Amino acid sequence: MNAYIDPPKKIPFYIKLGLFFAKRATGKDLLPPRLLAWYPKAAISSGVMEALVAHGNPQKDLDAKILQLIRVQVSILTSCPFCIDMNANEFEKNGITEEELQGLSGVLDLDMIPSLSEREKLAIQYTRLMTQTPVEISEGFMKSIKATFTEKEIVVIVTTAAQVNYWARLIRALGIPSAGFMDRELDI
Repeated sequence: MNAYIDPPKKIPFYIKLGLFFAKRATGKDLLPPRLLAWYPKAAISSGVMEALVAHGNPQKDLDAKILQLIRVQVSILTSCPFCIDMNANEFEKNGITEEELQGLSGVLDLDMIPSLSEREKLAIQYTRLMTQTPVEISEGFMKSIKATFTEKEIVVIVTTAAQVNYWARLIRALGIPSAGFMDRELDI
């Protein structure tokens, strides 16, 4: 299956440089940045956003497991096969279990998964609320968030979820198929 449009035949050098780094980071020649080459401003701004997102340093932002849980949750909620593939790839490296993935997909209730900390469950619930349309977050829920996370961590959660929402909607609207990272099918 191909995307709805083809990449441009001629790609500017500075976009090719970005494509090189994207391929180096992922090991794949990804279609989204090649399609964005049609509009270089979008390609550059998307590349900068991707380069600056939180990657999981507990001293600087949040731990890698919470960030990956957020990314996978948004990917599932937006029904983006490419995003699920990219964000669930090597989930075990961050200590995410198959049972936790089933919780993210709604097969299991999060409260029934003992391996998820209360902090992780709260981050997932926050991600679910901010991914729905319209975004509606109660004062009571925000009190729980503020009691559990620092202001910086709250911004990291929100920007991580927003970043995946951005990519999911862009990728779905362009008809980009799965990235082909997963070596097995997940039950999500």
